[in-house]
Amino acid sequence: MASEALLLADIDAFFADSHVLHRVSFRCGEGRLLGLLGRNGAGKTTSMNVTVGVLPPRRGRVEIYGAAVAGRSPEAIAAQGVALVPQGRRIFRSLSVRENLAVAARKPRGGLPLLWTLDTVFATFPRLQERRDQYAGTLSGGEQQMLAIGRALMSNPRVLLMDEPSEGLAPQIVAEVMATIRRLKEQGLSIVLVEQNAKLVFDVADDIVILNSGRVVIDATAAELKSAGTDLHQHLGIY
Repeated sequence: MASEALLLADIDAFFADSHVLHRVSFRCGEGRLLGLLGRNGAGKTTSMNVTVGVLPPRRGRVEIYGAAVAGRSPEAIAAQGVALVPQGRRIFRSLSVRENLAVAARKPRGGLPLLWTLDTVFATFPRLQERRDQYAGTLSGGEQQMLAIGRALMSNPRVLLMDEPSEGLAPQIVAEVMATIRRLKEQGLSIVLVEQNAKLVFDVADDIVILNSGRVVIDATAAELKSAGTDLHQHLGIY
């Protein structure tokens, strides 16, 4: 089995005539958490859209555990074991909590054990259990984020992409979400965490990639960046 859960290599991507990713390359190792950082408009969400097939790249490779998926449909890429927790959550507001989870249920690839079911998601997020028959649109912002994560887990992914999971949440709820991400990492799930909050990412990530204007400007382990005292101000706008 390939050591990389996810590989993007020399990706060029465009919105109409606008060149938004310039030869972007990075990888997420199996069982590792990659933090993908950058300012607004740096290319983080675009990289996730390329990975899941929403935006086909003009050139370059995307591989999931060694299988080439660039240019394939989002459904085909999801079938390879990729799940996205999208920015803004995008839950089905008119469905109940249980229905939101059930609609995403998928057996894992290759006869692997079924780790995520309604019962295991409810055990991870007890508040969702309490609100299982409630319309998703009536949940709080934090509960909706938990539901978005639970829905992604119901597909029993091998690679979990998370786009700005702390966005718009109160600090206490952010802490709960980050604790969940740590537990998922400890269980061996390969995770790409897209965030603007660098401190959150450095607290949990194994590896760090920083994008600036659609280009990779830093690619290192979190430990290397911490020990080197690398100044990230110019890339992240932290002052």
